[in-house]
Amino acid sequence: MQNIKVTLLIGASSAIAKSVRDNLLANGEFVIAVSRTTADISHPNLEWFVSDYSDQSISSICNNIANSMRPLCRVGIFLGLLHNDDFMPEKKLEDWNFDQSRKIFHVNVEIPLMWLSKLAPMLSKAWHRAEPKVSIATLSARVGSIGDNSIGGWYSYRASKTALNMALKTAAIELARRAPNTKLISFHPGTTDTQLSKPFQARVPANKLFTPDFVAKRLLNIMDTSNVDGTLSYLDWDDKSIPW
Repeated sequence: MQNIKVTLLIGASSAIAKSVRDNLLANGEFVIAVSRTTADISHPNLEWFVSDYSDQSISSICNNIANSMRPLCRVGIFLGLLHNDDFMPEKKLEDWNFDQSRKIFHVNVEIPLMWLSKLAPMLSKAWHRAEPKVSIATLSARVGSIGDNSIGGWYSYRASKTALNMALKTAAIELARRAPNTKLISFHPGTTDTQLSKPFQARVPANKLFTPDFVAKRLLNIMDTSNVDGTLSYLDWDDKSIPW
């Protein structure tokens, strides 16, 4: 196990996360997967935790990983909420709703930040800092860009992704001191053929609707080739920077 790369995937039941998982397992690597649902596959190089993403659950899983003293080389956070059976993104100001906004911020900002807060002590340990690099990527979105917003709408989702970027930027500054081998990435996957994008795919050109496997391979390449520079990179699937 000591010579096998270990990757932690949070939100592991999402389509992109499953494709990342399958690519890593096919490459002989070890995957620690976390999701609200039970594992859909069995593999000797796969360890699966079911979590309700409460403080207690996240702490327990992170302690388990830390106690195993298996350094992580990657962490992928694949959590995201844009719509559900009860609501769709806001089209105008009158559509804004506190309960909807609160749920979106909880999933898109609070839970990812909770994971980082619980992982930070482990990343700071000397045995973990001996790793050449730990890439941490979180799913963001281009619509979180303030500079790139020209059409409006989607108030809660846009604001949550902007808040996520600020939280990750702040975390990158701290981790540059505490765990200088870490690299944080805020990743925009493009329009991917997943449940999140289903209601909005009709007007997407065929060559701009990506498969989860295509996005997974792009993300892994970005994570593995990015330089440790003590800051957050806000990148799209083509490894191009997005304006803040």
